Parts: sequence; C-alpha cells; structure tokens
Amino acid sequence: MAKYLDPKADLTFKKVFGEHEDLVASLLNALLPLPPDARIEGVEYLPAEVIPDDPLHKDSIVDVRCRDSRGRQFVVEMQMIWAPDFNQRALFNAAKAYSRQLPAGGDYAELKPVYSLNLLNDVMNPDVPECYHHYALSHRTYRDKTIDGIQLVFVELPKFRPQSMAERKMAVLWLRFLTEINEETRKAPPELAENPDVGKALEIVEESGMTDEERARYDGFVDWLRRERGRARREKELGDVEARLGAATAELKTARAELDTATAELKTATAERDAATAELDTATAELKTATAERDAATAERDAAVEKLRQTARSLKAMGLPVPQIATATGLDAAAIRAL
Repeated sequence: MAKYLDPKADLTFKKVFGEHEDLVASLLNALLPLPPDARIEGVEYLPAEVIPDDPLHKDSIVDVRCRDSRGRQFVVEMQMIWAPDFNQRALFNAAKAYSRQLPAGGDYAELKPVYSLNLLNDVMNPDVPECYHHYALSHRTYRDKTIDGIQLVFVELPKFRPQSMAERKMAVLWLRFLTEINEETRKAPPELAENPDVGKALEIVEESGMTDEERARYDGFVDWLRRERGRARREKELGDVEARLGAATAELKTARAELDTATAELKTATAERDAATAELDTATAELKTATAERDAATAERDAAVEKLRQTARSLKAMGLPVPQIATATGLDAAAIRAL
C-alpha cells in the first residue's frame, strides 16, 4: 500500500509542478480564468528568482515560473501560512515579471500577460465564503472594460469544497489532490488515481520514490512549518491580547474623559447652586428686613390711628359736633360716631 507525502510541502510541490511541464500546464489550465481558445498548450520553465525576504516562506524563492508558447508568463506559489503582506508580495512578483519583459527601448505592445496563481493552505478572507478569488484591472463602473496585463488568482484551500467548482472537473481534481493527499493517506481516491495528470502527480509524491536527501529536506520543511505555525499562532494570540488591551485602554480613556466632563459639570452645577443659595439668603434677608419695616410702619400707623381716636373721644366728650371732630382728626363721621 502506497504512502504519500503532503503535496503542499515545499519539496513535493516543486517536484510535481516545478519539474513536470505537463502537470503545471494542466494545473494552470484548470485553475486560471482562461477562455477556451486561449488554453496553455505547453510551457517552458524560467529560472527560479529570489524575492524579498518573507519570514513565512522558508527559502524566499518563487515556487514556479514558466512561459507558454504565446509568451504569457505564469507565477505559481504555494503558501502554507498566510501573512497580511502576502497579497502585495504576489502583486510585486507578477508586476516584476511583467515589467522585465520589456528591454530598454522596447515596444510596449510586445508585453505579454502575466498570471499569478497563489494557492493558500490558510484563510485570507474570513468574511468571504468562496475559496476562489480572481483579481484583474477593470473599470469600477463598467466591469467589461479591462486593461490586460496582470491577473492574480488566490485559492484558499481550507475553504475548498468539490461542489463549489463542480463545473470545472480538472480544477476539482487538482484541488482535491492538494487538500486530500497527505502523510495519512494510504490509498488515493480512485477518481484521482485514474486521471492521467493527477495520477502521475500521485506517483511523484509517493514516499518510496524519495531519496534519503529529499526525505530529509521534506522532514526539515515539515519541522519548520510546525514551528512557523506555532509562532504564527502565538503572534496571533499576542495580537489578540494587544488588541483587547488597546480596546480596554481606549475604553478607559473614554471613561476618564467622561468622568472629567461629569466632574466639571458637577463643579459648575455646585457653583450655580451655591450662587443660587447665596441669592436666596440675600433675598430672605431682604424680605425679613422689609417685613420688619412693614411691621414697624404698621405699628406706627396703628399707634397714630389710636392717638387720633383718643383725641376724637376727648373732643366728643367735650361736646364738639362730629363735623368739627372729623375736620380736626381726619376721621370720618361714621368712625367718630362709633367711638
């Protein structure tokens, strides 16, 4: 019974697609958005090219670079762990391949399209259900208006389900090869083994076909990948902690600002209350003074009235007529008669 190695590993992926032109052509025809009349008939490999350092790509070399009979170039990458800058890295590689076609003084019309196929054994768009993502230059309003040159395709392998690409048989077979075959596989599914291209790829990734040196390189890659995944997981956990800490710090800052605002408002309200209390005390004192003055005036008036009444009584006792008493005291006749 055969024992297989993971075809996504650096060594096995390059043995399958970097050493067999027919297999990489089959993969590209299956996964790229090529019209029927523009299928790849055959390819030639281009020299491997070192790219800027990427901590999540062990040797910092583009996995596969090739060109077909029409002059179109293809860049194929297998990325085991996604990093935020991977999309820009893929665009950079494709743009570099596109721009380097033109020699000094060359004609721009001679530039041929560049296709970048990026297979990710990770998730880059958690909020998007589809596994297949095609990017091209097109008008934002009129999508049929395009600028040919660079096209990028990303395939998120963990999201792949055969029914999601049922209309593309070879795409399904190649993606099943990449997602279902691993070190735990002892018998490949018949539909994979019976396909000429995928069956050939299965033979290439059989452990028995590897030399001791290749197996050592494979094991080294697996060990590196395990460490990188652990590091990526720890970085993510640290990032999550830092994000929560940042959110808590922001909430604390907001709460402090709200507390400062509330304290200032309370201080203002206290000052306004104290001012109102002082005004109330002043008004109360003024009212008290006015009441005392009113009471004193009332008492003086009552005393004066009583004095007039006493005078009126005396005059009345002396027998003076009421009109004369009224003239002398200012009291009215009725009040005088009532005395």
